Amino acid sequence: MLVLGIESSCDETGIALYDTQKGLIANQLHTQMAMHAEYGGVVPELASRDHIRRLVPLTQAALQEAGVQYADIDAIAYTQGPGLGGALLAGAAYANALAFALGKPVLPVHHLEGHLLSPLLSEKQPAFPFVALLVSGGHTQFMAVRGFGDYELLGETVDDAAGEAFDKTGKLIGLPYPAGALLSEYAKLGSPDAFAFPRPMLHSHDLQMSFSGLKTAVLTAVEKTRAELNLAMDDPLPETVRNDICRCFQDAVADVLTAKAQRALLQTGFRTLVVAGGVGANWKLRENLSHISVKTSPKAAAETVQTYFPPLPLCTDNGAMIAFAGAMRLQHGVQSAQTADAFNVKPRWPLSDIVKQPAL
Repeated sequence: MLVLGIESSCDETGIALYDTQKGLIANQLHTQMAMHAEYGGVVPELASRDHIRRLVPLTQAALQEAGVQYADIDAIAYTQGPGLGGALLAGAAYANALAFALGKPVLPVHHLEGHLLSPLLSEKQPAFPFVALLVSGGHTQFMAVRGFGDYELLGETVDDAAGEAFDKTGKLIGLPYPAGALLSEYAKLGSPDAFAFPRPMLHSHDLQMSFSGLKTAVLTAVEKTRAELNLAMDDPLPETVRNDICRCFQDAVADVLTAKAQRALLQTGFRTLVVAGGVGANWKLRENLSHISVKTSPKAAAETVQTYFPPLPLCTDNGAMIAFAGAMRLQHGVQSAQTADAFNVKPRWPLSDIVKQPAL
């Protein structure tokens, strides 16, 4: 079965082909990063228009990469939400039009389910059940995944997501959009002991998280440094200070996520951890979580945890995860959507809609 995946939830247009026998056979991606950098952030109208321009050429490139024709496609999966309304509608309209023209089923996919399942595209695949850490854009959540479609929300951020905190912190210290990836690179050059940033909710007895206070701590440090060095607001920070702030901020986020991951593993009893989403590409977080272990009591021996990440190209938004999620839905008997529902894009689609609700 060959599934075409379409991702257009924000500022990246992704088209991929997933074959249930051969695996991922084509993956095409166009990022709008350079276009939006001029404005310091994503401009929704520009994003929507660019998706429209890219969808057909990327589909043709994917077909050529895989050596197949339109007629070979068995189903079309696309991101129905959450995301930017206009961007989602561009992908939905294209998916439905193409499905109608080819006489193929169309499958709406939740963006976060795509991220959740993306590590299954790795050569080394995790087995169910596992704890999943979703760190994608505006989402930071821990979930218990017992099987396809069996997801339980364990905890999430109560304010800024980790990815948002990275981008906003980068902007505070004068980094260009998108700041998160560049912040991570500068962190490699910084000292981990230069600033004592807080680890919000590190010792709470739940799996909730908060990163807005950490961002405020960075702002306070920046303002204090500028005052001490007599810098104007538009003067760049010295490189050493910039690098140190990047390192200390990044370490604080990684420490919180690592501690919460350990608690999630203890709470569920699982010993497999899956990390997905853009922040999953961060080198410090990967370093921490690759060597994570848990202890059921202070005197107990540490238990090894198997940690899985998607390939780096699949950490950010992409069509491969949507194609794979669509294929999984078909294999598990999920029916294709009716046209009216398929066009009903869901910019604020609650995660609870795909999460198994606890018994009362």
